[in-house]
Amino acid sequence: MITIDNTLISDDVIEQQFVCDLNKCKGGCCEDGDAGAPLEENETDILNEIYETVKPYLTQEGIDEIEKHGRYTYHKEFGWVTPTINGKICAYGYHDEKGIIKCGIEQAYYDGKVKWKKPISCHLYPIKIKKTKEHELVNYEPRETMCKPACVLGRKLKMPTYIFLKEALIRKYGEDFYGVLEQVAEKYFEQERGAKK
Repeated sequence: MITIDNTLISDDVIEQQFVCDLNKCKGGCCEDGDAGAPLEENETDILNEIYETVKPYLTQEGIDEIEKHGRYTYHKEFGWVTPTINGKICAYGYHDEKGIIKCGIEQAYYDGKVKWKKPISCHLYPIKIKKTKEHELVNYEPRETMCKPACVLGRKLKMPTYIFLKEALIRKYGEDFYGVLEQVAEKYFEQERGAKK
């Protein structure tokens, strides 16, 4: 376990290798789960601000779901989450020509229409964050079957999860936090190399 301020980071974030393989998983994390994407408190306000701009990127089914049930909904276990269509695909998602689920918010971001990329919980996946009274727990939790290709690709490319998620981790915790995590990781890999000699 790695401790940075009040954040406890699982060793797996450094030790495990991971790179999303969208051609294999088809963005399945956007439709597989017990609820929509968990939202932080300020993210509900952001969704309200950007919804009309993002709306043209959404499917009619997604728009109907959002306008019927809200731009976000409350889940007793996860708090505020994005709505889903029939308990499956996120209402902000759509299938591209290859059948891969893409995010309408993220596409609007890439097109320069909005400044917010997507919920931080989506950006950080396969890291999941849990909060206790004293700490924030940062865990590596890929889906066993769906994320298997990502684990295989990560090992093939020798890409530690924390490096794959560098942009998301900096977005969530800042440059200084990531710098400390990087230093811890470098010491870990030095020790690993030393142990193999």
